[in-house]
Amino acid sequence: LALSGIGRTVSLQSGQTLFDAGEDALACATLIEGSLKLSRLDEDGTERLFAIVHPSGFLGRLFSAETDVTATALTPARLCVFPRAAFEQVLADRPHLMRQILSRTMQALEESRALVELIGRRSVKDRLCGFIALSLHGQCAAPADEEPVLDLPLDRRDLAALLGTTIETLSRQFGALEDEGTIRREGNRRIRITDPAMLGL
Repeated sequence: LALSGIGRTVSLQSGQTLFDAGEDALACATLIEGSLKLSRLDEDGTERLFAIVHPSGFLGRLFSAETDVTATALTPARLCVFPRAAFEQVLADRPHLMRQILSRTMQALEESRALVELIGRRSVKDRLCGFIALSLHGQCAAPADEEPVLDLPLDRRDLAALLGTTIETLSRQFGALEDEGTIRREGNRRIRITDPAMLGL
């Protein structure tokens, strides 16, 4: 109730930013629906992806005057945005909420670490399989006795850049996974996992 009194709902279209790296950290947010990416430009202007945020994920940098990443909508998204100062005061008055936010933050750190480890894998196929598995986990896909359906949060260009390959190579790897019966493509971004065991799920 305390948070609902200070929050407001914000909608973003794909490609819109919630905040940019280097901006004053005036607000934080929780994601209601859609997906966002957290990224930063390195010294040579290359975008580096740090995390993909799924529904119920937390965005923002508490107890800091400046944000260090850019949050961009990957799909149409809806968020509940809170003024940072008011949000921090609510947390200070309610330790149980602080514990929940810390738990979400630790989970986000684990997912970011998994993403970094994924990018370091040797083969493009291993990287792609790992990304699919991470995305399934983040989107809370269907139970294990069903064929999970995944809406990929990144387009082919961004996914190829993340995995350190070309769009053409990425397309071949998707085709190979489909040929061996691991996945079935159902559109540009939607895939059905027909053999989850092949992804290590």
